[in-house]
Amino acid sequence: MLSEAEIIKLVFGFKLKHLRQERGLGLEDLARQTGLSKSYLHDLEKGKKYPKVDKIQDLARGLGVEYDYLVSRRASKKLQPLVDLFNSDLIRDFPLEEFGLEPEKLVELLANAPDKINAFISTITAISRQYQVKRGPLYLTALRAFQDLHDNYFPDLEAGAAALRERCPLPNTTAAGLEGALLSAFGVSVDRRGLARHEALAAFRSFYAPATRTLYLRAGLSSAQERFLLARELAFQHYGWPDRPYLTRIHEIPSFETLLNNFRASYFASALLMDETRLAADFRAWAARPSWDGAQWLEWLRRYDVTPEMLLQRLTNLLPHHFGIGDLFFIRLEASPDLQRYEMTKELHLSRLHNPYATVLEEHYCRRWVSVNVIRQARRHSAADADVLADAQISRYWGTANEYFCISLAAGKPPAGARPVSSVTLGLLVNDALRTLLRSLGDPALAVRTVGSTCESCNVPDCEARVAPPLTLERERELHRIQKQLEALVREG
Repeated sequence: MLSEAEIIKLVFGFKLKHLRQERGLGLEDLARQTGLSKSYLHDLEKGKKYPKVDKIQDLARGLGVEYDYLVSRRASKKLQPLVDLFNSDLIRDFPLEEFGLEPEKLVELLANAPDKINAFISTITAISRQYQVKRGPLYLTALRAFQDLHDNYFPDLEAGAAALRERCPLPNTTAAGLEGALLSAFGVSVDRRGLARHEALAAFRSFYAPATRTLYLRAGLSSAQERFLLARELAFQHYGWPDRPYLTRIHEIPSFETLLNNFRASYFASALLMDETRLAADFRAWAARPSWDGAQWLEWLRRYDVTPEMLLQRLTNLLPHHFGIGDLFFIRLEASPDLQRYEMTKELHLSRLHNPYATVLEEHYCRRWVSVNVIRQARRHSAADADVLADAQISRYWGTANEYFCISLAAGKPPAGARPVSSVTLGLLVNDALRTLLRSLGDPALAVRTVGSTCESCNVPDCEARVAPPLTLERERELHRIQKQLEALVREG
């Protein structure tokens, strides 16, 4: 994140460089005209320094502009969109350093950009204002891009988890073993009663109080949930990150560093509980089977004592690194109690934006998704106290050449504190690499369905699962019909 002082220096340096280049001056030319050194001017243009009043006056005279123009946030019509970009939350709050972007490099890029980029930047800035892009969504989008940049695999966190696992052998990663490690290594005690005494805290699974070095856990959590929260707190204590959340869910994200460290702690916890070598070997053995076997996924949940979401998200770390399977997505889908409305509450896309993805439009997600059907199956089995259901299908997207092998898990009887109606899905793009890895793709018993993104944008004929007419497509068809008739009118004339 850039501070206010850094923004001021960057804007000044950007305007200074642009004015110098506009007048056809080199750094040596401007140095002679102003009496300032070439190295000092270079630092000013890079946004590393900010001049004192007398030096600003020298620069204004040398460039033939007013003093106020150099120090204000106004600029010429040509430059104003770029200056606005520097002053916007898009730049101020975006974690440039995590993407290897130095602010001075950004200044150099924009200062040398063609004039046409101004229209593009004006559009981006206007969109961010019109749709009131807030810091939270911006940070979340940046985090997903950060994961994609690294193929969602982080060797330093894997190594840290492996080292801790050596000191805390696998049998001791029970809840009791992890709790003991927190107390003995970091002096953190666990309280399972405190949260229940406060009604407003009933929705939270955990809270860490640094003043008393106490981790409060909600009573009634499953073993998998407790182990994850304990392992996550071990990560926070081990790395000592200053910016971290104290509640399980972050309602207001104060900084990107807080969100990033929360992700790192969760990654560490999953790596600690699911050793990458062991899980990769398990997946390779399963992939060699000629038929779809959902029971194996349920066995992994029991063996590693993890939740469905933890297992599928862990595989998004390992599949690109160990198997070269990088075209994948993860989604969590939540349904209303009556199963009439569905909302995508978490998603991750690696390599590109895959189907399906969350949409801000009030449209209805395709009911042919295995993500939807496994929720319905789970609800039917809930009366029988079913644990977790696993299902899979090959989803062929209508009107495209894309098809995905999708694995969905949903709890028949969710544990305490879990969202009541939800599923998690891992989707793998079907290509030659996946066909080589997964023999079960040729299983004739594996369901193959033509799907869409939303009912409103899908034209699958005679769809038995449709819950809304294809209004978006109908509007597109009407526009296409108008265009064709306009072309015919021109030909007639």
